[in-house]
Amino acid sequence: MLPTRKEAEELLIDGLKDNPGPWGNHSRIAAMCAEKIASNCDLNPEKAYIVGLLHDIGRKFGVRHLGHVSDGYSYMMKLGYDEVARICLTHSFHDNTLEGYIGKFDTSEEELKLINDKLKDIEYDDYDKLIQLCDALSGSEGVLNMEDRMNDVKRRYGSYPQDKWDSNIRLKKYFEDKCGKDIYDIVM
Repeated sequence: MLPTRKEAEELLIDGLKDNPGPWGNHSRIAAMCAEKIASNCDLNPEKAYIVGLLHDIGRKFGVRHLGHVSDGYSYMMKLGYDEVARICLTHSFHDNTLEGYIGKFDTSEEELKLINDKLKDIEYDDYDKLIQLCDALSGSEGVLNMEDRMNDVKRRYGSYPQDKWDSNIRLKKYFEDKCGKDIYDIVM
């Protein structure tokens, strides 16, 4: 189940009241990118916008790294928005493992088990892939060249796993093939 677009926007505004920060603009830009790409490749643009807007909603609960994944998943499940909860979980992982996560493992054992167990049960669909791509394209001030964004993450966290880097490049090509257009021509 999904919230409406208006409800999703209200959830983001509420989240930013609890924890203001650049994650809000990043989420808006990811949503805009997702909507535009979905419009060009037979995906539901409204769903793409909503899940893109709320992919980082776990940040509502404070400054956490991996913790924002479990916070967002649990929060959306509590509200009955299982489709958003799924994206809160999958957007940070290029595959169904914790191996490529970039950032601190700041979760409890229970949260880590939740993430790990749920990831194993998911076969990524085009919405999971789309939000991963849009996450890699979206800064807080606008759409970025994906390689520039990945290099920025690498500078901030000290590394960027090559398999995750390669996965993002493959996602870009995957959606360019689906849309028949350069991704940057679509989102700019």
